[in-house]
Amino acid sequence: MIECVPNFSEGEDEELIRQVISAVKTAKILDVHSDPDHNRSVVTMVGTPKEVKQAAFDLTERAMQLLDVQKHEGVHPFIGVMDVIPLIPLKGSTTQEAIGAAHELGKELWEKLKLPVYFYGQAAKIPERADLPYVRKGGYEALKREIKSPHRKPDIGQGLHMTAGAVAVGARNFLIAYNINLKTNDPTIAQSIAQNIRESHGGLKGVRALGLELKSQGITQVSINITDHQETSLRQVFNEVKVWSKEYQVEILNSEIVGLLPQDAVFPDIKDVLRLKGFSEKKIIENNL
Repeated sequence: MIECVPNFSEGEDEELIRQVISAVKTAKILDVHSDPDHNRSVVTMVGTPKEVKQAAFDLTERAMQLLDVQKHEGVHPFIGVMDVIPLIPLKGSTTQEAIGAAHELGKELWEKLKLPVYFYGQAAKIPERADLPYVRKGGYEALKREIKSPHRKPDIGQGLHMTAGAVAVGARNFLIAYNINLKTNDPTIAQSIAQNIRESHGGLKGVRALGLELKSQGITQVSINITDHQETSLRQVFNEVKVWSKEYQVEILNSEIVGLLPQDAVFPDIKDVLRLKGFSEKKIIENNL
C-alpha cells in the first residue's frame, strides 16, 4: 500500500474543492485539509501503487479543468494548480515501488495532459531536485520568468501549461506537516522564528519552515515540515518555537497537523502539550488503514 498526499491550489471555495476531490475513484481518501489563507487543499489517500497513481492522475485532471494558476493567490508557495504529488511507501510497499509510480505518473501527466513535471525527493533525476524547496524556489512567478533557463527545465515536458503551470511529483518517506499559530499580525516575527528553527540555517535537523501571515485571522503562522520525526520530534519543534516566541514576546495560540500523523510520532497528552486544534485518533494514519 502507498500513501499519496496531493496538494492543489484551492483552499477557500468549498464547492470547488468538493468538485476537485470528487474525481478520486480508485483510492481511499483518509483526510482533506483546506486552508483559505494558504488557499491550498491537502488530500491524503491510500491504495495500491496502481490505484493511487490513477487517483492522482484523475485528481490532477479535474484540478486542471476547474482551476487557473494565473488567477491563484495564497501565502503558500506553489508552481501549479496541482502543486505537488508525493508518494510514500507504507507497510508492504517499497521505496522503489513509490519511485516507479512517481515516474509513471509524471510520464502520463505530460503525455495525456501536457502538464510539465519536475521529479523530486527519492524520485529526483537531478540531484539538486531531491529538495522540494529547490524545485519550487520563487514559486510560480519566478518559474514563469526562468522556465527557459537550463536549470529550470522540467524533467518531462517543456515550458509551462497556460492555466495549470507545472507539478512536482516525488517519492519520499513520511513527512509531518505542522503549523504553529502566533498571536501577532507581524509576519516578520514568524519569518524570523521560522529561519531560526530550520535546518538550513543551523536549526533543528530535518526541519523546514516558513513564516506566513494569515490575514483572515489577524495572526501569523510558522508553517513547518518535519522530514524525519524520529530525528526531531513534534515536541522538540514545539518547544523550540516556544523558546523563540518568548524571545519575541509573542504568544503561541495553538498548533495543527496538516494531513495525518504516524503512530510513532504520537506521545501521551500530545493534544494538550502541543495545543493541537482538531486533533483526534482519526488523525493517526494507522487507525485509518
